[in-house]
Amino acid sequence: MASVNKIALVTGGSRGLGRNMAIRLAEKGIDVVLTYNSNEAAANEVVAEVQSLGQKAIAFQLDTSNTQLFSNFYEQVSAYLQETYGKPNFDFLINNAGTALYAPFAETTEEQFDEMYNIHLKGVYFFTQKALPLLNDGGRIINISSGLARFSFPGSSAYGSMKGAIEVFTRYLAKELGSRGIAANVVAPGAIETDFGGGRVRDNKEYNQTVASLTALGRVGLPDDIGGVVAFLCTEEARWINAQRIEVSGGMNF
Repeated sequence: MASVNKIALVTGGSRGLGRNMAIRLAEKGIDVVLTYNSNEAAANEVVAEVQSLGQKAIAFQLDTSNTQLFSNFYEQVSAYLQETYGKPNFDFLINNAGTALYAPFAETTEEQFDEMYNIHLKGVYFFTQKALPLLNDGGRIINISSGLARFSFPGSSAYGSMKGAIEVFTRYLAKELGSRGIAANVVAPGAIETDFGGGRVRDNKEYNQTVASLTALGRVGLPDDIGGVVAFLCTEEARWINAQRIEVSGGMNF
């Protein structure tokens, strides 16, 4: 029966939102391949948790900002898939990996801008391109954006701009990959309590309260508010959702 299992590739799956996505996917009977940048121990914990839910999982190290690594990465993944499932293909690509930058526009350096560009736009663009030969027809691509592409918080101009570009890119994916039955959507979280950006939303009480006061549901988001939405988009029930931006922010800044 293993050959009929759906398989999701989640970048940045060792912590925060990516960890929650991996677990929620597993709860829906989907096997998981995840990437991690540096924390192998955390990645292996997620693998073990997915396996405890009865699904297969494996973690590969990858710096998703470095396009030179992508060919070798996909060779590793396809070899693993071929050995495990008898074919080198997977069904769902979830571009989640990312880092934060909090810097006023007037003080943002070119180096900081390039880092945001490589991680959040160039990396996602070419990582997705390299995935196409392995992605099954009828599959799904889910790109993670941010509420900061819709509303503006001072200090996030570079990050928010890259996420805005990802939203446009996703609509092009939907248009150009539709002939293969591949749907592409954006999930845009609001502010979430994780270690993202040094744990700013989670650990800075004043910032946390400010976000909560701007959110219709009166609190800051948690990873568990996001992963299930991503998992849903990988189900048969979500087959007709395409080229959409789904903001999951509890009604922030409306």
